[in-house]
Amino acid sequence: LKFGLEGALFVMRRQFVRKFAMQMDTAYPGTAVERLQNIHKRVKGLAPSDLSANWEEVRRKILWAGGLKDLPNSRPGQGYTGHSFNDDNHCDLTAMLGDVAHNMHSGEIRGIAHGNRLGPGIELASLPELGPGGSWSTCTNGCNLDPPQDVAHVQFRSRVAFKLVWCPPDFGTFVLVDDDGNLLNHGSPTGAVPSIAARKS
Repeated sequence: LKFGLEGALFVMRRQFVRKFAMQMDTAYPGTAVERLQNIHKRVKGLAPSDLSANWEEVRRKILWAGGLKDLPNSRPGQGYTGHSFNDDNHCDLTAMLGDVAHNMHSGEIRGIAHGNRLGPGIELASLPELGPGGSWSTCTNGCNLDPPQDVAHVQFRSRVAFKLVWCPPDFGTFVLVDDDGNLLNHGSPTGAVPSIAARKS
């Protein structure tokens, strides 16, 4: 009986360790892995037609898929998401662990304000049903470097759940790709899309 109990406890510990390890990203340990996986499911669950409607409707769907509320009337720093995917810079969506959301920028990322306190806004804007941690649409500054030197990867040490990229030649269609560049979804929205300058940059 003793051996059986010890054996069962050993197996349970192994299973716990294995499960815990699966939920950690060793390269970017600030990643909220469960949340990121659920974001990918939401993004892939959208039909291309969902992402080819009026831009504001499409943008709300993108926010929802990424685990963010549509808060266009909140103050910047207090959950405001009106800028998300609406310019040439805030086009990354990252999922970070709860304590990591309060990380501050210490100056490594070019073009980003020292400090860059985002934690309170992340807490206010994040949808809880996708799992522990929070979501935010982060700046792409430095994403062209290898390894990436952008807000997601440096300030939060988290992977990008998806990146919105407008595609040439006419920049009327966008793709959503994961941190490795794999295609998750695409759309060709109508209406008041971001400026052509923003979509090209």
